[in-house]
Parts: sequence; structure tokens; C-alpha cells
Amino acid sequence: MSITEYNGGACVAMAGRGCFVIASDNRHGEQFKTISMTTPKVHVVNKHCVMGLTGLRSDQLTFGHNLELQLATYRLREERDISGPALSSLVQYELYQRRFGPWFVEPVIASIDPVTEKVYICATDLIGAPCEPEDYVCAGTCAESLHGMCEALWQPDLEPEALFEVCMQALLSALDRDCLSGYGATAYLVTKDRIVKRIVDGRKD
Repeated sequence: MSITEYNGGACVAMAGRGCFVIASDNRHGEQFKTISMTTPKVHVVNKHCVMGLTGLRSDQLTFGHNLELQLATYRLREERDISGPALSSLVQYELYQRRFGPWFVEPVIASIDPVTEKVYICATDLIGAPCEPEDYVCAGTCAESLHGMCEALWQPDLEPEALFEVCMQALLSALDRDCLSGYGATAYLVTKDRIVKRIVDGRKD
């Protein structure tokens, strides 16, 4: 078993018309042993930018704390919140710096420009190689199933509620096919004006 699969977990970000949805499962485990059913992996960076972290749980926490320090420094120096593309560059730099002894995390970043309403989504691997599509990105132990479901269900220019429905259908269906993730999902529906957090129930067996 890969070290990135040790704790399980899945994350997906999906773009719509002037909005995006980012969601993760709630399971925290050690291989096939479930430790917690209330451990989402999505973190609100600011009112226009949200990040998910999958991979080894200890590295998720450590990398997340280090990134919080970098973001606080950025906010003090620049006197503004970081944008999605800038956060992506920072994450890529931090991961590539440790490429010979990497953090075992797979970040997923999603943001929206409050002026143009352009959505930016990005996922990286362990050493910071980016993937920046215009539709969706997936990470975690059920990424293959997630890619298949998202490809089948996603459509361009979905409105916020329709996008949320599509994202949840794809994620919950993929979670049902993966024993290392599941127990429902925590999702954030983000537009230029607001962030809505939703807890979605799933199978708990």
C-alpha cells in the first residue's frame, strides 16, 4: 500500500458559472481501521479561496500549519488576501523544495476572482507538479472513480445548485467504491459573494 493511501481520503473541486464546489470525505483511518468519521480535509483560506489536502494525515497537519504561517506573512506583507493562482504557486514552491524528502500530501486548490468571477482550480502531486484544468480536479484514494464520475456528470456553465448536486453525486458514488474513504462529505459552495458550507450524509458501513 502506498504511504499516501495509509489514512485514506478523497477530495474534488468542480467549476461552474461564477461559482465552484470543493468537497472531501469525512473519514480518517489507518488502512482499514476507521478512527474518525468527522475529519474533513477542506480548509477555507479566505472568502474567495479554499484548499483541500489529502494524503498522510500527519503531513496534512504539518504542511497545513506551515502554510498558515506563509499565508499570514503574505497578508502582512501584501496587505491583501492571497489569490488562488498565487496560493497555487506558493504550494508548488513549498512542495518542490522538499522533493527529495516530500510531504505526502496532494493539495487541491479552488478560487474565484471577485471582479471577473473567473474560477481557478488546481491540483498538484507530491512534488508540486500542477494540473490546472477548467472543469474539475480530483485527488485521493478514489481519484480514478472520481474522474470517471465527474467526466460523465459535469457540464459547462452549471449554476451553483446544479453544480453542487453534480459534485455530490460524483463524490458519493466514488466513495461507495472505495473502502479507504467515505462516511459522508463536507462541501463548500463558493460564489463571489458568499461561502456556503454543507454536510452531506453518506453510507457509514
